[in-house]
Amino acid sequence: MALTPVRSVATAPVLASPQDADDFEQELIDQFALAQASAGISDGYITSSRSVVVEFARSLSGPVWTARYADGDRFLVEQRRLGRAQSTRAGKAGMIAQFYDFLITRYLGDIRAATGVIVEQPIDEWNRPSGVSLGKVRVPPSDAEVTEFFDLWRASVADARKYLPAARDYFTASLWRRLGLRINESVMLDIRDWRPDLGQIGKLHVRFGKGSRGRGVKPRLIPAINGAAELIDWWLAEVRPQFGSDWSDPDAPMLPSERIDHEFGRSVRVGPNALRRALADQTERWLPSWSGRMTPHVLRHYCASSLYAAGMDLKALQELLGHNWLSTTSQYIHVRSEHIETAWHQANARIERRLGGEG
Repeated sequence: MALTPVRSVATAPVLASPQDADDFEQELIDQFALAQASAGISDGYITSSRSVVVEFARSLSGPVWTARYADGDRFLVEQRRLGRAQSTRAGKAGMIAQFYDFLITRYLGDIRAATGVIVEQPIDEWNRPSGVSLGKVRVPPSDAEVTEFFDLWRASVADARKYLPAARDYFTASLWRRLGLRINESVMLDIRDWRPDLGQIGKLHVRFGKGSRGRGVKPRLIPAINGAAELIDWWLAEVRPQFGSDWSDPDAPMLPSERIDHEFGRSVRVGPNALRRALADQTERWLPSWSGRMTPHVLRHYCASSLYAAGMDLKALQELLGHNWLSTTSQYIHVRSEHIETAWHQANARIERRLGGEG
């Protein structure tokens, strides 16, 4: 996809006429596409994203910067009335949310200075569809199931018809399992985001974390616990260099596709749909009882539940997962009955020891 050169929105424009407002609106959409291209997002995804943003803009009664939650509600209700699949509605909501995160992060001040309007995020946790899993409780598989699944998956990577994407898909899913990353957070990682110099075991800089509504992205540094440090070292030392010479470029994507962006001289960033498909395919192969149910978000729930069961407190989990509210984190904890029984017996044992000591 050829991108038309656009003027940098470096200063707040003067909107003296309706045409000026239309031009400014188009310029913001162009800047969004340009930023996606510079991040290595595929041409196909940029085209789809732009189309959805334009569709949403046409549904508004004013320019894009005037959108509010009610506008997001109306758009998504109309999509449902038109018979759009749940996954399609979720995908469109995600693209619109990304566009408004972009506006809030880069141009909040310029838009306010030019229009007097404070940009808000029209897509939030209340109106955003959650893909095919909407309405379902994301109770994750057991420790034994997850361990066997990933053991079998990794053993198959070496014999895969295309080793590099197979290794990438395994690595990414392992990040979801061990650190609870969101899929978009994973896709936007660059090589420089691995900081082995920080902390005792290194930290991963998640620069595109999901922020609270209306506030753009929320970056965070997370320690590479739960075996993640060894996993990242394996990926960056043994596999990532085989994708191309950009492995030494700190701004190159950590998760590349097999395509090269010759304009920027680095790999094109892999898209989230490719990673979702890979997880679904491997689940059908190695854990068929979870076929159609295993998603990146289920592995995020598994990470939270397994770390909680291992003794991590809710506050630490909140920071790891990037939640704004502790109540959200608590919804990710799925304690199994055997864990409750174990906790009960351990509590009784402590009481007996104390009583025995008093005698």
